[in-house]
Formats: sequence, structure tokens, C-alpha cells
Amino acid sequence: MTEPKRHFPPPPPLVSRPPGLWRRTPPAIFPPVMGLLGLGLGWRLLGVFLPGTPVPELAEAALGGIALLYAFCAVAWLAKPLRRPGVVIEELQILPGRAGVVASVLCLSLLASVLVPYAPAAALVMVAVASALLLVLGVLVLWVLAHGPEEGRTVTPVFHLVFVGHVLAPLTLVPLGYTALSAAILTVTMLVALSIWVASAVQLWRRVPPAPLRPLLAIHLAPASLGASISAMLGWADWAQGFAMLALAILTALIVSGRWLLEAGFSPLWGALTFPLAACATAILLVFGGHMAGLVLGSLLLVAGTALTATVALRVMKAWAKGDLAARTNAASV
Repeated sequence: MTEPKRHFPPPPPLVSRPPGLWRRTPPAIFPPVMGLLGLGLGWRLLGVFLPGTPVPELAEAALGGIALLYAFCAVAWLAKPLRRPGVVIEELQILPGRAGVVASVLCLSLLASVLVPYAPAAALVMVAVASALLLVLGVLVLWVLAHGPEEGRTVTPVFHLVFVGHVLAPLTLVPLGYTALSAAILTVTMLVALSIWVASAVQLWRRVPPAPLRPLLAIHLAPASLGASISAMLGWADWAQGFAMLALAILTALIVSGRWLLEAGFSPLWGALTFPLAACATAILLVFGGHMAGLVLGSLLLVAGTALTATVALRVMKAWAKGDLAARTNAASV
């Protein structure tokens, strides 16, 4: 008589680290949030051209909801450096992490613009904090590049976020009366943006970027668009029109090469498509919104940007909720 087979339960899984909330929150959640904030500001501006319609109220309501979303995402990510500050360096070593961490600070600068009509003093403090944090991140990124592998020291569109991102500050500073400071920031950041454009064009001529990284090329649209918007706010009409035409040229090139740009299919890097389109729509409204053609074009870009950004943000947040986003972007953990 054969002895019956015995079944033993599998051993319990080994726990490599103590459980905790938000130990691997991916910074990739912030670029689409940045796009949503930019779109909210664009819809607020459109409301100025459409008084007596529901647009102004809807824009303010949307901005309130997006601000809450950003606050939640910020708390979720800050849980990591509060546990272990060194995780920030680890995030900056990876391109998606670098873009996401910088975008989290730029969201703070955009949030200051949202607060200007409601709490000017708080907006001023917030934009000052955002600018200081961006300076610190710029130094850390340079340190990471200097101590990292040589092949990682190439210029990427993410450089615009790190070193030109200060151009968002005048969106808050100009309405608060700091025009001279805003003019200085615009001049310096546009010179930096020009150097990045030139370096990126040379690299693109010499080597075609891999398909998964091509969506990042859309970031080149953001500095031209913001240059147009801030020039218009400062009253520099000629410069505003010049930057706006440059933005439209870059946007046209991106649309024409759209199939090549998105060849790799959807990825979290599609977040890089969101905020430049929002910035471009806002720039067209600011510069050309006084004419019907400009108002229509800016409105169409705003609608298209809303559809794209909402889709990207929803897919990114769903991937975060499922736990896939951290692995796909190689987010650091604590």
C-alpha cells in the first residue's frame, strides 16, 4: 500500500523592508499634473475673453480640483525624502525621475499663479520657495551629471525644465508688479533656452533619439510659448509675436512628425506632451486673442490640450494606482 502524498504549504514571503505608505511613489505623476495646471490657467484666460459665459466659473472650479490633486501627489512623493533624503539624488539619476521631480517644483510655481487673485502674499511666498527649490535642483542635477557616466551628460529636453523653468515665476511676479525682475528672468532664461535649442538641434542632426524618448522633444515648445506669454504680459509686443510665431513653428513640426514622435506607443513620458501644449494655447490667446482668428486658434489648442492631457493624466494615475508606474519609470524606493 502506497503512502499518501503529503502537501506542504509554501513558506511565507520574505519581507525585505517594513511596510509603509508611499514608499515608491513615482515622480512621473507630476508632468501631467503640471499640464493640468497650465490648462486651468489657460481656461481662466479664455474666460476673460468670454465674460458672461460659464467658462470663468468652470475654470476656477477646475483649478481648485487640480490644486487638490497636486497637493495629494506632493504629499505622496514627499513621504520618500522625509524617510530618506538621499532618495532625491537617486530620482535625479534617472531621466523620468529627473523630469518628474523638477515638474513637481514647477507645479508649485504654477500654483502660485493660481493663487494670485485670491492670496497675493501667499502667491509671492510660494513662487519664491519654488524658485529656490528649482535652484537647488539645478545644482543637484549638475552634480549628478558630473559624477555619472559620461554618456549620460548629453543635453536633453529635460534641461529646459531644470534650467529654464524659472521662466514660470513671472507668471506670478508680473501681476504682482515685479516687472523689472520678471524682465531679467525672461532675458536670462531665454538665452539659456536658446543654447539648449542649439545643442539639441546639433544632437538631433547627428543621432536620432530612440523611440521611447522622442515624446520628450515636445518640451522644446514650452520655452517659446512662455517667452511669448511673458513678453505679452510685459508689453513687449514685438518679442511676444516673435516668440509666438516660433512656438507655432515648433508646434507644426511636432504635429507633422507626430507619428514618428509617438512611434513607441503610450508611456509615462507622454506627460511631456501635456504642459507644452497648454503653454502654447495660452500664448496664442495672450498674443493674438484680440483677433477672432487668434481667439479661435487658441481655443482649439486649449480644447485639444484638454483632451490630450486628461487622457494622459488618467492613464498615468491608473498606472500609479495599479503599482505599474513605479516599475515602468524605475522610481526609487525607501
